[in-house]
Amino acid sequence: MVGFLLPGQASQFTGMGKDLWERSEIAKRRFDEANDLLGFDISKVMFSGTADELKQTNVTQPAVFLHSTIMAELNEGEKASAVAGHSLGEFSALVINDVLSFEAGLNLVKVRAEAMQEACEKVPGTMAAIVGLDDQVVEEICAAVEGIVIAANYNCPGQLVISGEHQAVELACEKLREAGARRAIALPVGGAFHSPLMQPAQERLAVAIENTPFQSPSCPIYQNVDGGKQKDIDQIKGNLIKQLTSPVRWTETIQNMVKDGIDAFVEVGGTGKVLQGMVKRIDRSLTTSSLS
Repeated sequence: MVGFLLPGQASQFTGMGKDLWERSEIAKRRFDEANDLLGFDISKVMFSGTADELKQTNVTQPAVFLHSTIMAELNEGEKASAVAGHSLGEFSALVINDVLSFEAGLNLVKVRAEAMQEACEKVPGTMAAIVGLDDQVVEEICAAVEGIVIAANYNCPGQLVISGEHQAVELACEKLREAGARRAIALPVGGAFHSPLMQPAQERLAVAIENTPFQSPSCPIYQNVDGGKQKDIDQIKGNLIKQLTSPVRWTETIQNMVKDGIDAFVEVGGTGKVLQGMVKRIDRSLTTSSLS
């Protein structure tokens, strides 16, 4: 069985989506719809903007969403037995799984990106990548540091991302290096995603989610907050809301999909390499590929 994986921020690249626009009338229509809904020409930024322009949160999130959902819509090959999305990718996963319409999904991504940007400006924070330590060691050191800092992305064994207040993250990095981390490096992000500092954004997103029509999924979606599969609409909504302030449990997500019979994974969108790399670090025996 095949699982489709949808990437989040950090999978963007300059020129993304231009090839889709050039070869498909469906893609052209989707980009036109996105330009109207977002209120700016996102296709121009995606096709010819600089890397700095593309990494702004209000651009990155809808850009990655557009790339993934359009690519999935144009896919005429194998269909998914299950889907999962990394952070923002969970919204893309819900669109290709028939839970959200393209327009509803893009609108939620717009609200999410704007709300996260506002939260970053109100309560500054940052994130750091930690490589070479067990999860428990990272958790214990973060818990012992004064201030807000938590393990935010459990990407694969030996690779976590921590998130929180600037000073707390810096201090945690120092202690993690002392504990033997091979790398403890600040990431070029605008805020403390998937941490309690995103509470203001969570409140705004919750209102938008509750006012958006959701349909029953065509196959199970494995969600970030617990790595488990869901088909219940109310539970899916609740997990989407929790996601902004909760860790992304990606390792558990992949492990649970494998336990349920998924033995091949297809990354849909972005560079096509980010999630494939994580899957291989979780279990090298798994088959991975990407849509093109």
